[in-house]
Amino acid sequence: MSELTKFTIAQLQKKLAAKECSAVEVTKAYLKRAVDLNATLNAYVTFCEDEALAKAAQADQDLAAGKATPLAGIPIGVKDLYCTKNIKTTACSKILENFVPPYESTVTENLWAAGALPLGKINMDEFAMGSTNLYSAFGPVINPLKRSDDDAQLVPGGSSGGSAAAVAADLCAAALGSDTGGSIRQPAAFNGIVGIKPTYGRCSRWGMIAYASSLDQAGPLTKDVTDAALILNAICGYDAKDSTSAQIDVPDFTADLNKGVAGLKIGIPKSYQMDGMEPAILESWENAAKLLEKQGAELVEVELPLTHYGAPAYYIISTAEASANLARYDGVKYGLRVHEQGDSLDDMYAKTRAVGFGEEVKSRIMVGTYVLSSGYYDAYYKKAQKVRRLIAEDFDKAFKQVDLLLTPTTPNAAFGVNDKLSTIELYYNDIFTVPANLAGLPALSLPAGLNKDNLPLGVQIMAPRFAETKIFQAARHLEREIAFDHSKLNYRV
Repeated sequence: MSELTKFTIAQLQKKLAAKECSAVEVTKAYLKRAVDLNATLNAYVTFCEDEALAKAAQADQDLAAGKATPLAGIPIGVKDLYCTKNIKTTACSKILENFVPPYESTVTENLWAAGALPLGKINMDEFAMGSTNLYSAFGPVINPLKRSDDDAQLVPGGSSGGSAAAVAADLCAAALGSDTGGSIRQPAAFNGIVGIKPTYGRCSRWGMIAYASSLDQAGPLTKDVTDAALILNAICGYDAKDSTSAQIDVPDFTADLNKGVAGLKIGIPKSYQMDGMEPAILESWENAAKLLEKQGAELVEVELPLTHYGAPAYYIISTAEASANLARYDGVKYGLRVHEQGDSLDDMYAKTRAVGFGEEVKSRIMVGTYVLSSGYYDAYYKKAQKVRRLIAEDFDKAFKQVDLLLTPTTPNAAFGVNDKLSTIELYYNDIFTVPANLAGLPALSLPAGLNKDNLPLGVQIMAPRFAETKIFQAARHLEREIAFDHSKLNYRV
């Protein structure tokens, strides 16, 4: 039964429809593997065995009656910042360690309506703040991959590192992540899988625990491009409960998967080539471009001159929004409360937040509060917003020349858990991904090559707003042409 965890969603759908397996069998296989390997990878923080098996049994009934929904019987892992009704949701922070929401996020509600079932809640950087998954109150997630010449533990990326590790290690058929500055695409690249951040507003943010409200967006991490399109079909759509939700029709994201790339203009921004990048990243990027050109796409060099300013602007804007969003966690209405007899209200606030938040969250709250403070608002926050607008304008100009942009996903492959990287080095892991968030653009990462340590490297495809279908068209074609061989990777589990 364990081989059931190796199949893609599209393959499982065919097997379930042909009655070659049952949804209950698939769910039990995933649960067993996830529970057995969680001590090694620490990908899950909560398992939902009863809920998953109950939904699986219902899916089998629906399949037998010919009433199956699009994702009937497909086991999904859910990043622990999506509120799930009557299931603990913590954002992997001690300050929410016992929070059980009485409501369901719109994105997960859409998934369950499509027939998917929840295997469990997945580990993440606390409040989605991080690029490593080292900043969780439940301990770090370990990348299921390792280098070819040593057994050192590697980071899975972040903040959706638990989601990426779970998919890469076959602990779920797909997983929900969230992307504020690359938190889906960077871990997808580090784990050799596919991840897409849709256009801002394409998926509802209602019921997502916020990090930076103008940047956060839901999205899936999957085993291949087709699966990403299938999940996105289910989770997208207008939601009146979210004022930033886009009132725009949702197309069938699988419609153009086999269309090919002939006639597409692909932009190659040279500003995404930077000093210190691994040579293999440049090679995989160039190889992907040549493969697209060979199949009829036209390569066009484009200018995105403000790329280097994306990360500084992002960290000012995101921390400012975080300082406002996290002010609600004060020990009054829900979550952790730390106080002693005789404490004032201010004492309780201070003690609760000091104990409840981890060091990275405290650091970002402090930076955000600083850039919003009197005398620094104009110098930092207002200037960062101007840079954000200029970055968006650069993309608008580029997309007048081309249909899509092709770039590396990250400047390096996964690094060691114990590597001593500075804060700036960690932040610059997101340098190629944050511009899409600042501009609200859709972007997808897929595996494109290996470095000298036999670790996966990703390439990123970006498109104009609400042009995800075109991304899937090019990504599926590129996936076929690259034919990335996962058997060459060195798996820890």
